[in-house]
Amino acid sequence: MLKKLFDVFASLLCLIFLFPVFVFLGIAIGLKLGFPIFFTQLRPGKNGKIFKLIKFRSMSYKQKSDGSLLPDGDRISGFGRFLRSSSLDELPELINVLKGEMSIVGPRPLLVEYLPLYSQFENRRHEVLPGITGWAQVNGRNTISWSDKFDLDVWCVDNCNLFLDFKIIFLTFFRVLSRSNIDDSTGVGQERFKGSQKGNQ
Repeated sequence: MLKKLFDVFASLLCLIFLFPVFVFLGIAIGLKLGFPIFFTQLRPGKNGKIFKLIKFRSMSYKQKSDGSLLPDGDRISGFGRFLRSSSLDELPELINVLKGEMSIVGPRPLLVEYLPLYSQFENRRHEVLPGITGWAQVNGRNTISWSDKFDLDVWCVDNCNLFLDFKIIFLTFFRVLSRSNIDDSTGVGQERFKGSQKGNQ
């Protein structure tokens, strides 16, 4: 209950305080990448319940001659890479937190297509609300393996408390400001998850 109250209070306060930042980024994205300025995608939340994740758009809609989208690496610019490496593209997820679909701190919501690929152990990451930031994000982000990331997610599930949340939030600010644990110069993120290596543990 305390965590839920903190999430509502913190997300509402941040949305009010960061409103000028939202306006500035919205204008910048509209000018550099076009409209819409938001990117939405279905993601699994607590207990695997599907919700619509909201982010600032960081890629263009450039297409091939047949009308299909170009690969991610060809659609992201220096501006888009900056949005991702600075985590500014994640700010609209505060709306998801306010709606009760996410928490400030928790395992990051991954792709719906990964759901059937998880082992029983890895699927435990869905026992809590997904977060804007989490234990895995401050302990490697996209520089660690999927296996290590899931181990950190489940550890966070088993040890979640407000003190740990505050610690993760503090470390997140430090990691973002220092631009640490980012080894992807393309800005398109970690290689896709292709299945558990732990079987049905």
